[in-house]
Amino acid sequence: MAEQNEKNASPQGEAPVFRLQKLYLKDLSFENPNAPETFLTPQEPKVEVNLGLKNKKLENDHWEVSLSVTATVTNNKDGKTLFIVEIEHAGVYILKNIPEEHLAMVLAVDCPTLMFPFTRQIMSQVSVDGGFMPFLMEPVNFMALFQNAMKKRQEQAKANEQQQ
Repeated sequence: MAEQNEKNASPQGEAPVFRLQKLYLKDLSFENPNAPETFLTPQEPKVEVNLGLKNKKLENDHWEVSLSVTATVTNNKDGKTLFIVEIEHAGVYILKNIPEEHLAMVLAVDCPTLMFPFTRQIMSQVSVDGGFMPFLMEPVNFMALFQNAMKKRQEQAKANEQQQ
């Protein structure tokens, strides 16, 4: 056991710490602009989801990671908006003794992966409270999003080097 702890320890000899301290809502909005007419016509929903992720260092080893989701649901037949849900869901994490080269991935992958099921549940409940069926977001592969973003940055850096 002590051998495994030594393998997981950082160069300073302390084990990395990754802990969720608190989840909270920063912003929540539900719009039902065409009610009650939307409930009287047959609905074929079309969904558009936009996802955003931010992080900022607070104090010491504390970080805030914020997941923003906007879902716009329209009627595919007439194009009228059924509802719009906007949420900014955040968490405070303790990230201690995490090597610098892994920090970006922890903030962009591990933190939102931990938060997402709670964000998804809030959005589902809000749509039900708004008079609609539960809005169930598809799972998000934050690792794939992170890898794509890193690839784009590398390609952009290469393009900038070639222009100079």
